[in-house]
Amino acid sequence: MTVSELTKWDNFYVIVGSAAGALIGLQFVVITLIAEKPPVGVADAAAAFGSPTIVHFSVVLFLAALLHAPWESITIAAALWGCLGIGGLIYTVIVARRMRKQIAYTPQFEDWLFHCLLPCAAYATLALSSFETLSHMHEALFGVGGAALLLLLSGIHNAWDNVSYHVLFHRASTEPRRDGTEASDNAKN
Repeated sequence: MTVSELTKWDNFYVIVGSAAGALIGLQFVVITLIAEKPPVGVADAAAAFGSPTIVHFSVVLFLAALLHAPWESITIAAALWGCLGIGGLIYTVIVARRMRKQIAYTPQFEDWLFHCLLPCAAYATLALSSFETLSHMHEALFGVGGAALLLLLSGIHNAWDNVSYHVLFHRASTEPRRDGTEASDNAKN
């Protein structure tokens, strides 16, 4: 198998990889800014809601680097993204367990969709596309590109959800009321 098909994807992975790298940095900045007054149960909530966002962005960044490496054959790259897909499926199951276990926030359907279902679909697509590479390379590369884009978009949604929750809900719920008390808190990180 030649890798000439990969050169058609150069611009796509430059854009997607750059976005993922920038968003990883931005996520760290946001976490630092909101860490001044952590709510009860934030560690469990962060493991369920915050860490997966960084993992998904990192996977997209890794895929962009992987598919820009000067491979002589696509077989090794396909095996690596297949392993990444299988690992991602396992990680998504762990995330689902963490979401159910944490008590700081009650996950809604949207949380299950963007933290579990869509990433699971992306990682399954990665794993399956690695098997299709030898017989259908063109289609397999569209699967990898679609998976990377789905992880990036899920990560963007999750990052925005985390930030808006902390800024609009958590911060407002911990500010003193007019009577001098603090509102109750249901944290999501």
